Amino acid sequence: MIHQIKTIEQFYKLRNLAPPAHPLISVLDISNAPVYEQIESGSVVFGFYVLSFKSGCTANTKYSQLCEDSDASILGFRAPGQVVKVEPNKAVTPSASGWMLCIHPDFLWHTPLARKIRSYDFFYYDLKEALFLSDEEQTTINIIVANISYEFQKNTDRFSHNITIALIDALLAYIERFYQRQFNANKVASHQLLDRLDYLLNNYFDNENLLKSGLPNVTAVAEELNISPHYLSALLRSITGKNAQQHIHEKLISKAKELLSTTDLSVSEIAYTLGFEHLQSFSKLFKTKTQLSPLQFRKSFN
Repeated sequence: MIHQIKTIEQFYKLRNLAPPAHPLISVLDISNAPVYEQIESGSVVFGFYVLSFKSGCTANTKYSQLCEDSDASILGFRAPGQVVKVEPNKAVTPSASGWMLCIHPDFLWHTPLARKIRSYDFFYYDLKEALFLSDEEQTTINIIVANISYEFQKNTDRFSHNITIALIDALLAYIERFYQRQFNANKVASHQLLDRLDYLLNNYFDNENLLKSGLPNVTAVAEELNISPHYLSALLRSITGKNAQQHIHEKLISKAKELLSTTDLSVSEIAYTLGFEHLQSFSKLFKTKTQLSPLQFRKSFN
């Protein structure tokens, strides 16, 4: 069953709480109270952005593939329209405390942040890819969120909306910085994942998968690695400066160059072997990446 929670007010009502101080933005204390306690098993779709902070999560709660901590402070994220699977009484561990910052897209209307917020990949990470915070980072985040809460609850002058938007903007920038720190702090695990990706793609391009399934896409590759597509791309950018799609294309072009230089297959046959339905698509991609057409490359190589 899918539960649609379109507004923050609806979410508060579902949890038997008094209406929020502001209909479009809220900071909700989730200490010792499961977020989905009034929802039966199934899935939840929020109509607003959610940033969820939890401190003191127990060891059996696994949020990150790269880090486990029995007394962790973590941040998780959800964008509007994403599906969250719910298991009753398991949304928050009994020892956990924290808050949820809920931001309806309408609150961002007519501000640059309305578009900018959609560019943050972490809103599309899986829960197991949440952000682990150091004590210093936790303090920084909590101060900003406290100021956000103060602005929309205590101040109602003409400056409050712009100040709140600026605070949200700063909060998201800090989160992006802290994720980069998390990637850097787990270089061994990150490079192990890169090695697994290379092995997966090499196997993919060296067997008949391309003929059967077509070109590999980021979603399929991420699923094989048990990681979300957005997290995979962000992790790769932190290591190589290129996202997952660019990485796949590099492997593809490398294989195309090999076939062009070591076989007598026609360009059409190579395009088909590499999973392309149309020769034009292959030729366009090859030229974009190499500044040469497949035939020009073959001639220059010879």
